Amino acid sequence: MCSAGCGRWCREAGAVPSRLTWDNESGIGRGKLTEPVSAFAGTLGTQIKLLKARDPESKGMVERMNQFFRSRFMSGRAFTSPDDFNEQLASWLPVANNRLSRSRRGRPNDLISIDRAAMRGLPPMAPEVVFRNSVRLPRDYYVRAFSNDYSVDPTMIGRVVDVSASLDTVSVHHDGVLIAEHRRKWARQLTVTDPAHVARAAELRAQFQAQRARRPAVTAVVETASLARYDELFRVDIETAPTELAVAS
Repeated sequence: MCSAGCGRWCREAGAVPSRLTWDNESGIGRGKLTEPVSAFAGTLGTQIKLLKARDPESKGMVERMNQFFRSRFMSGRAFTSPDDFNEQLASWLPVANNRLSRSRRGRPNDLISIDRAAMRGLPPMAPEVVFRNSVRLPRDYYVRAFSNDYSVDPTMIGRVVDVSASLDTVSVHHDGVLIAEHRRKWARQLTVTDPAHVARAAELRAQFQAQRARRPAVTAVVETASLARYDELFRVDIETAPTELAVAS
């Protein structure tokens, strides 16, 4: 999903940098780019450089910028949602970028045009930046995307569904038909439930119980073993045995 954020940034900037720098993380690749990330870089026509493990100095500019945001933007603010955070940030950035930066010897609003002129144009086709997965919907009618569980229409239990997740939404399709859609949650280990799915599950449960109640009672039949079979095996004649015993006495 880091590539999704980069793709959105390139779209808004209207240009692509010649090189992107990333931490050595599993989502991008450890020592070698993953296949989806390689395809992403190839579509944009850019190069992705993986940093060495435990090497924060390689991206000191990024860390300083994060510290700048924490101290100048986030300090004293309250956010109700990711959308609220982005809206406040979008309102604050034009003001912050219009201030003179002594380290950059200019205003960011003026310098961005110089950076954009040195970048490449956007490709004619946008890269794939959506997480996709196909799973068989379990009995609890939830699918997992990035450590969070999202509910699905319970009528699809046992069928293979296609899960896709963007920066904003998590969607579930079956044979191309949308069967569930949720706002993506950025916290971890959450359970996101659509009330309509819960109501549908209750209906299916009531229908199953009603059908079960209408079924006729089945009486178990247990076969009783015939003792005559043991008489044949041991060659015992019940009718003649008492007579033979009397003659002997």
